[in-house]
Amino acid sequence: MARRVFFSFHYEADNWRAAQIRNMGVIEGNSPVSDNDWEEIKKGGDKAIQNWIDDQLKGRSCTIVLIGANTAGRKWINYEIEKSWNDGKGVLGIYIHNLKDKNGKQSTKGRNPFDYFVIKKDGKKLSSIVKAYDPPYSTSTYVYNYIKENLKKWVEEAISIRKNY
Repeated sequence: MARRVFFSFHYEADNWRAAQIRNMGVIEGNSPVSDNDWEEIKKGGDKAIQNWIDDQLKGRSCTIVLIGANTAGRKWINYEIEKSWNDGKGVLGIYIHNLKDKNGKQSTKGRNPFDYFVIKKDGKKLSSIVKAYDPPYSTSTYVYNYIKENLKKWVEEAISIRKNY
C-alpha cells in the first residue's frame, strides 16, 4: 500500500537536506512549499500556520520528523508531532545531520524531539515509543543510501507501533 507521509523539519536550516529525502521517490510526501508561499502563510500569523499544517496532515498515515541540529523543541515541529500522535498517525524521526547541505556542509547531531512529550495514559516519554533512526555512517552518500533503503520499512513500523497505543 502506498503511504502518504508528512515531513516535519526545521525549514531554514534543513530544507536542503529534507529535499534530498523527499525526492527519493520511495514514499509519497507532502508537497514542498516555496519560500514565497511560506512567507505568505507566516504573514497570516499562528492561526494561518496551524491551518496550513492541519491541511497538510489530512490524509497522511505517518509523520516523519527530519532531525537536524536545532529541530527539537521548535514550536511548530512540536505542534506537528503532537497533532500527528493525537490523530493516530505513525510518527518516526530520522537524524539528517550527516547529509550535506547546499554548501556541501554537514551539521551537528540534534537532540531527540520526542524527549519533550509524555504519553498521558502511562507517563512514558514519547521517545521510548517512537523510533528516531540515526544512520550509522558519516559519509553523506552512505547516509542517503541507508535512508533510501530503509524508509518504507520505517514508515510501516511507525504505523504499526502507533496502532498499539
